[in-house]
Amino acid sequence: MKRKKIIIMGAAGRDFHNFNVRYRDQQEFEVVAFTATQIPDIEGRIYPAALAGKLYPNGIPIHPEDELSELIQKQKADAVVFAYSDVPYEYVMHKSALVNAAGADFILMGYDSTSLKSKVPVVSICAVRTGCGKSQTTRRISEIFRSYGKKVVAIRHPMPYGDLAAQKVQRFASYDDLDKHKCTIEEREEYEPHIDRGVVVYAGVDYGAILAEAEKEADIILWDGGNNDTPFYKTDLHIVVTDPLRAGHELSYYPGETNLLLADVVIINKIDTADYEDIEYLRENIRQTNPDAMIIDAASPLVVEEPAQIRGKRALVIEDGPTLTHGEMEFGAGVVAAEKFGAAEIVDPRPWIVGKIQETFDKYPEIGALLPAMGYGEQQINDLEKTVNAVDCDVVVIGTPIDLRKIIKINKPAVRVNYDLQEIGRPNLEDVLVKFK
Repeated sequence: MKRKKIIIMGAAGRDFHNFNVRYRDQQEFEVVAFTATQIPDIEGRIYPAALAGKLYPNGIPIHPEDELSELIQKQKADAVVFAYSDVPYEYVMHKSALVNAAGADFILMGYDSTSLKSKVPVVSICAVRTGCGKSQTTRRISEIFRSYGKKVVAIRHPMPYGDLAAQKVQRFASYDDLDKHKCTIEEREEYEPHIDRGVVVYAGVDYGAILAEAEKEADIILWDGGNNDTPFYKTDLHIVVTDPLRAGHELSYYPGETNLLLADVVIINKIDTADYEDIEYLRENIRQTNPDAMIIDAASPLVVEEPAQIRGKRALVIEDGPTLTHGEMEFGAGVVAAEKFGAAEIVDPRPWIVGKIQETFDKYPEIGALLPAMGYGEQQINDLEKTVNAVDCDVVVIGTPIDLRKIIKINKPAVRVNYDLQEIGRPNLEDVLVKFK
């Protein structure tokens, strides 16, 4: 039997999951390559044989996405699976045109064929875009479940940027675990807030094996989504966070609209910082798209340590990296805090940026006068530290989900911005979670 040749387009996450659940150990298919984008330095590696299964004794090569057309023709690929998230629909169709012109079919895999069934209840928290507020929503939900006496385990959307075989199943219960697994800034931003609250976090590459381990210690599993991707598990309650600061994106970014259509509950976050017209435009889009979904209004109010340090000062603002890059947000919590507490100026870091931070600005020039907290590897973290310390400013405002001072040494005064989800009125999250009590 002639095996159907497949290429999977990805960004070190959904691509590996789709392979594991659909193509691994399937004789009728041959996955000849992965391609990689969005994340620095993930191409040029191998999806290892230890994860790829018995049909791939040498593993599967990972190529840069810009080689896709040549790969299709060289490998005589029959089909290409698009398997990454948070991109506009026009972008997806341009990729489809490229694939079709090179002679292959273009495939978007669905939720049912890529989600696994758990033995314990699963509540999923996803979003229509990166940076909507999934993390604080997940923290709030875990707080409610723990008040019910439930043992909560969070399973995080993959971020496997290191040794893939070693990252097959990762369990994080302490800061020592973060060091043991050599976590990047992006990983720490997602795991630390759970650990601080006594919640165990799982992540890695093989989400079937991860689920089997998590089920052993969980009363409730929280799927802590990444980007605007759909869950990897069949969910008993699907909660989707939306953002009125980017109203309209819920209907124009892949696969965010899929999440919106699947949602049992939709949260309109950031009501405290958005314009009324944008909130109501978003609300109407939700009602038109998924009229059966419950809508919860919410805010993410800021808590700033030593706000007097900001007033009248020239501030360098550091924001969450993915939110500014492929999330396309023009500002985050750091900017809101700097403006609210009277910074004299937000300092443009671009005259001082170096190394891999410069590469980020070259790829995402729309970032503007903010510094994204990029830290996908040791060199990028070192370049971030050099940049921060070189900028001529009076104070650094840290708007990232973790305290960067634990990761890099900052040679000037720094102020941390925190934020948590706060529901407004009724219905609220307790109203929808009480059925799991």
